[in-house]
Amino acid sequence: MLLLIHVLLILWISTVGGQVRHCDFPKINHGILYNEKKYKASFPVSPGKIFYYSCEYNFMSPSKFFWTPITCTEGGWSPTPKCLRVCFFPFVENGHSASSGQTHLEGDTVRISCNKGYSLPGDQGSITCAEAGWSSPPECISTKKCLKTDIVVANGFLSESEYAYSVNKETQYKCKPGYTTADGKTSGTVQCLQGGWSSQPTCIKSCDRPALVNARVKSDVTWFQLNDRLDYECRAGYENQDGRSTGSIVCGEDGWSHLPMCREIECHLPFLEANVDAHPKQEKYKVGDVLKFSCRQRLKRVGPDSVQCYQFGWSPNFPTCKGQVRSCGQPPQLPNGKMKHKKQEKYEHNEMVEYDCNPDFVMKGPKKIQCMDGEWTTLPTCVEPGKACRFIPQLENGYSQPSVPPYRHGVSVVLSCRSAYTMIGNTTISCIDGIWTELPKCVGKKKQLCPPPPQIPNAQNMQTTVNYQDGEKVTVLCKENYAFLEAKELVCKSGQWQSLPQCVELAQYCGPPPPIDNGDITSSPSSAYSPGAVVQYRCQSFYELRGNLTVTCTNGRWSEPPTCIDACIISEDRMNKNNIQLKWRTPPIRYAKTGDFIEFECKRSHKEKTPIQSFRVLCQEGKFEYPTCE
Repeated sequence: MLLLIHVLLILWISTVGGQVRHCDFPKINHGILYNEKKYKASFPVSPGKIFYYSCEYNFMSPSKFFWTPITCTEGGWSPTPKCLRVCFFPFVENGHSASSGQTHLEGDTVRISCNKGYSLPGDQGSITCAEAGWSSPPECISTKKCLKTDIVVANGFLSESEYAYSVNKETQYKCKPGYTTADGKTSGTVQCLQGGWSSQPTCIKSCDRPALVNARVKSDVTWFQLNDRLDYECRAGYENQDGRSTGSIVCGEDGWSHLPMCREIECHLPFLEANVDAHPKQEKYKVGDVLKFSCRQRLKRVGPDSVQCYQFGWSPNFPTCKGQVRSCGQPPQLPNGKMKHKKQEKYEHNEMVEYDCNPDFVMKGPKKIQCMDGEWTTLPTCVEPGKACRFIPQLENGYSQPSVPPYRHGVSVVLSCRSAYTMIGNTTISCIDGIWTELPKCVGKKKQLCPPPPQIPNAQNMQTTVNYQDGEKVTVLCKENYAFLEAKELVCKSGQWQSLPQCVELAQYCGPPPPIDNGDITSSPSSAYSPGAVVQYRCQSFYELRGNLTVTCTNGRWSEPPTCIDACIISEDRMNKNNIQLKWRTPPIRYAKTGDFIEFECKRSHKEKTPIQSFRVLCQEGKFEYPTCE
């Protein structure tokens, strides 16, 4: 009793003397004081003051309360505020532990027993929950080794010097010059797995993109595997050793099967009738050369006065010379079009008639026909209407009358040249399918005429003998089941036809698009698809599409299809079993997409069994962990 009185007396004296110890602001690693901003200015505080603190995500106070009270005492804060790391212990693959599925706090040690042939890293028997998490991963790894001698690298070698590799360890291999991995790289990796090496590495023969002379390749690929085929195309006016403008080479064990040799195409001087004279006279003619004709002994020419050398030969057909020629009757009527001139009773040899298409129709082929020894050359074609045009293009050294756009399909506009300039071409331009026809040119002097346009292989017949002026164009129409490779019209330039179109046969380089799990294409499937075809995918209900929405057919292959990622289905039975419910029930949800968070809470009269952080879970490809209440 005397001792107690003595202690109380000392406390009273120290209090009266002003020696009471105050508490400074508590520094809590991974924690925060309740309403910290409000109370921080009031520190230090006297004994008896009570405050609350909480810990950040993945940490917990020793009391395991969300808000933990601490009291200022003569000896400092009581209890000392701490935030301990929370470590969740999973089920151990290839081993077992009494702590599986439980949560531990910082400082706890868990023993793990590994199955035969497995062990913890460093042959430990336990792991500890530390501030940064488990001292080592809670997993039993195989003690098996993969030997370097078990790998044979055909046309390559291992680049590392180790003899044995533990499970999950990777090693690198390299390919010899002229060889690559299956994905075109000079090196690759293999991994040691429980059953041995992940694969036997292979180095396959490869070929680099060749440098071609007078030719271009039809691919952007820079390397090629064994048996890969590379298509090429000779430059305009050139052909390969097979007499074709296109060909292919194959990557073989010794490199490319051959390098294409594209030589300049030549047209030989044809056999001509005795009364037909041709100029200039040469043994060979290059593509683009023009041959002009005249008749001897005052005979009359039947056919064109000039032809041009193309990669497919001379065109149009050569003329003949006759002593007497016939006149023509009435020119034929043009469907959806009409003649620009008044009708005559008869038309003499070489006379021409020009046509126009009705408004909203487009002309394909030569617009003029000519009387040739009693017969008219081929009529043009007027095809379906097109869209309107906007502003009139600027004519160099010329002008048009002011007008206001838009201009409907078929409308014509008159153009004029400035003084001291002469117009070459039509004085009018027309809006055809949203595009203005070729502008005339305003030049100081006239330029050389082009021969009649050629008959393009696989194009619709457009036989004509009419010459064209510099700058004029002729639109070509391909035959059925053929389409243009690039240009669609011929252009007369400096006395030669330029920009020759090519009519190529329509082919089908793709089969059906690749199927995807839990998804399908949006259009009706077909057995074959043309190059450039595009197909769109969609996922089934509750699945999320990842990747490109569409695939494209290119060089006979489809581009990479998308994938349909599983949604997380929220089970009512599982929630009832775990005594939990959705935290936010308005509006109710029954599924979540990958990347979405789902928040749960305990049902009434139940409390958390799993850590508080487990009640906010992340949906990952259809999977998530349910929390539990008891």
